[in-house]
Formats: sequence, structure tokens, C-alpha cells
Amino acid sequence: METRTWEPADKKNSSQAQSDNTPAGPTKDGPILTVRDLSVTFQQGDRKTEAVQKVSFDVNSGEILALVGESGSGKSVTAFSILQLLPYPTAHHPSGSILFGDTELVNAPTKTLLGLRGNKISMIFQEPMVALNPLHTLEKQIGEVLFLHQGLDKAAARARALDLLKLVKLPDPEQKLAVFPNALSGGQRQRVMIAMALANEPKLLIADEPTTALDVTLQIEILNLLRSIQQRSDMSILLITHDLNLVKRYADRVAVMEQGQLVEIAPTQTLFNAPQHRYTQNLLAAEPNGQPVTPGPDNTPTRFQAQDLKVWFPLCKGVFRRVYDYVKAVDGISFDLKPRQTLGVVGESGSGKSTLALAILRLIKSSGEIHYQGQALSSLGHKEMRPIRADLQMVFQDPFASLSPRMSVGQIVAEGLTLHQKQLSAVEIDAQVVAALTEVELDPETRFRYPHEFSGGQRQRIAIARALILKPKVIVLDEPTSALDRSIQVQVLALLKNLQDRYDLSYIFISHDLSVVRAISHNIIVMHQGIVVERGSTQEIFQSPKHSYTQQLIAAAHLDS
Repeated sequence: METRTWEPADKKNSSQAQSDNTPAGPTKDGPILTVRDLSVTFQQGDRKTEAVQKVSFDVNSGEILALVGESGSGKSVTAFSILQLLPYPTAHHPSGSILFGDTELVNAPTKTLLGLRGNKISMIFQEPMVALNPLHTLEKQIGEVLFLHQGLDKAAARARALDLLKLVKLPDPEQKLAVFPNALSGGQRQRVMIAMALANEPKLLIADEPTTALDVTLQIEILNLLRSIQQRSDMSILLITHDLNLVKRYADRVAVMEQGQLVEIAPTQTLFNAPQHRYTQNLLAAEPNGQPVTPGPDNTPTRFQAQDLKVWFPLCKGVFRRVYDYVKAVDGISFDLKPRQTLGVVGESGSGKSTLALAILRLIKSSGEIHYQGQALSSLGHKEMRPIRADLQMVFQDPFASLSPRMSVGQIVAEGLTLHQKQLSAVEIDAQVVAALTEVELDPETRFRYPHEFSGGQRQRIAIARALILKPKVIVLDEPTSALDRSIQVQVLALLKNLQDRYDLSYIFISHDLSVVRAISHNIIVMHQGIVVERGSTQEIFQSPKHSYTQQLIAAAHLDS
């Protein structure tokens, strides 16, 4: 294959454009994408699920159309239908047409779809750790996109990959080219996905929750970036999100889905000022608020304590892999936690929040002291820690990665019981699984299904049920509502508060969503580059932040101002 060097799109001559074998795509005279009467049905044995029912909308050239609705409403299924990425033939289209210009995408030939995917139409997936190959470096993964669609040689692909990582503001981009996805934070992985999606300067970008893993400052930064690229290149964006603040700020029009149907579509300002459909009105009214549960008396003994906790990752070089420096992911963090208390942990992606969570539960090596109910955990071995783990549970940030695809939902939720309460019968375990699923607003019949059959928000609720079923004393919640739309966030927060009130639970609540943190936390620590830059009560932090970084976070959170 003849290789090319990369040059910006506006410098490509017409002969290069004509040599592209991909479908021509739409012109500026009409919608870039036309969806008419689209239906999607999943058939597994005798079970039939109508996920999308006769949905119609257009995406105009150069606009941002937001597709919103609660988890399971059909947003992602609709988006995946555009590029025919559903699990066919389990999924099929009883009706509908999807036109990209004059090219019909429903049941299109594989050659046509391959020419469009990643080239004229790109997609940012909701779960970057699943979408990225854990065995390949970032340079290889981004380079593969450029090689397949542009035929760049290795040097040109590396230069372009470096430009893309700089474009999405990934820290130390040249160093990051050589790393694997597992070495990045959730937000950093999402930025890599955005870089890959923008690699070939698509005409249509499908962004499925592109800022889910990012803190508020980076959300604004990334969406400002996407909007500037969109305006400069006349790219269209189909933005799928549950964050209505972002929708209000960035979308030109909004389409609202409920239970597989499109119930309302309107210009953004019109929809927010005068929503017509009952569901849209309820969706806009849903906002995390209220106060955390009433704490216990001041003289209540401390339940969990960390003192001078550190997690340093060595950097090695040379033949003998000598350590020349350290990445100080967590550097000397201390806190106390009592029953009925919630400690909120906030900070940007890569600040060390998730590393702190893993260290707290002794899931990674750390130094410093960790005490639970007066017992020092730092010196305990694996066997000694095992009975204590029933009292210390965690809800991970990425539910798809933390749920085994080979186990049913019932088996996943019951796994802790089978390990820690072996005296229970199968009937007793099943009854507790049913109760746990009911508590997190899931139909108990879902226990017979598998994680891939659920939306991102539904999978997160399964993960919460798995943690709750053991009735632990301390739960570390790492972005537990990041995959949920606002209405479900409100329900989950109410559930967590009720459980905390009922069982005197202690929470460590890690989130980039400050409105969620404020609604549930008694105290907050603000992390930046592995250290705590500010700590205090929730009221103190939000009403009178002292550190400039905290002030920046809080200012960015008021997106509707």
C-alpha cells in the first residue's frame, strides 16, 4: 500500500478527496443524517424486547443534536443502529431507514459500512476501557485508525497521534504514546477515545456519554474542544448524554426518548423553557438536592481511619530497571469516618481519587496506616483480611468491566453471599438477591439475564446491589452515579441515604459531579495531583472555598448560570 504523510484537511487537494473509496456522504443542502421510523427488536429464544419503536429525527449539517432520556430509553441502541453495530441477528430492524446523505445504512453491505466507520462517521463509546485494546499501546491503537483510513506510514502516524493527544489535552502526550490503557485514569482513557474518533476528521461524530468519566472542569474543556472543532470543520455531532446542564449549554436541538420512543424534539432553549411532554418536564425537574442524613452524636467512635496514606508508583529505566523517580498518585492523605457519615472526595481525572479508593480497601499496595473499628489493617495478610471484606465493599466506576459477562445478574449479586455466608440455602440467597435488586429499582426477573443485555445505568445499579447485599459497614463508591441520568441519580441518592440511615452505613463517595457530592456528603476533601488541597464540611467547601483549585471546580459546576 502506498503510504502518505498527514496534512490538515483544509490542505488536502481535490484529487486526494476523489481517491477516497468511501461513500461520498451528504452535501450541505440537506440533513447530514436522516432517521425515519427506526425500530430495533432483540430476539433471544422466545423473549422479544422492543428497544426502539418508530423513531424519526434528522441531524443537520454543522449542528449538535442531543439525544437524552433515562437509562434503558433506547438512546445508545439508536446510536449503535446508525453504524449497524448492534449484535445482529439477535437484533433486527422491523422497520426504518437511516440515510447518511444518499447512502442507506440499514442492512448496508459490509464494504459500505467499513468505508464509513471511523472515517466519515466516528463514534466515542461510553466505556473506554472496554473499547480500548488492553494489549496495545496508545500509539499503536491511534496509528491503526490512521493506517487503515489514511494509509499513513509509521512516522506520519506517530506525528498525527501526538497532535491528537495534544488536541484533547492529555498530560505528557509524548510519554503517553508508549503506555497501555490500564495505566490511564478513566478520564484520560475517555480523552484517548475522543482523539481516535477525531483522527480522520469525520463529518458526523456520535458521542455516547463522552464526558461521563470527566470532572466538571474537563467536561467543559472537552466539549468546548468538540464544539470548536465542529464549528471549524462543519462537523455534526449526535450527543448522547444524561447531563442536562451540558445539553443546555452545548446542544442546538434536543430529542427526548422514553421507553424506546421519541416523545419530544425541539430547539434547546424552547425545550428547557417550555417542555411539552410530561416525561420531559419530569426529567428537567430532576436535580440532586436535599441534605445528607443526620449524623450520629459527636462522641460516636471513629469507624474508619486513614493516616498518611501513600501510593507511589516507581518509574524505572535502563537494562537493570533502576528506579529513578516515582509517580505520587496518593501522597500523604489522612481522614476519619464515623457511622452515618459520608466523606466526599472530589478532584479532576488523574488526581488520585480512584487510587485512593483502592488503597483504602487494600486492593493495591500502599504505605501509611488504615484502621477499621480500631483494628489496624495495614499489617493483615490476605487470609486475615478476607472476613473483614464483607464489612468493606466497593462500587467501581466502570460497571461493565467489574461485572463478569459469563455470570447472570443473580449470580453476580449473590457472589458475596456465597463467599461470606455459606450457611444460607439457595432459596435464602435467591430471596436476598430479589430484595437487593428491588432496592436499586430493578425488576427481580433481571436476575436471569446477563450484563451485556443492560444499559450502562442499569449495570451500575447491578453493581450497587452487589455491594449492598452483604449489608456492609463501609462502602467506597467510585463514581456510582456517573453512568446514570439525573432522574435515576436522584433515586439512587435517595436509596443510598435511606440505607445509610437504616443501617448506620459509612460512605466514601468519589465523584466529579459536585451537585451529587453536595447532596450526600457531610465532609469533603479536594484532591489535586495526589494531595489534599482543601478539606472541610460540605457547607464550608461550597459556600467559602479557600483554594483556587476548589474555587475553579465549584465555578465550573454551575453550568446553567
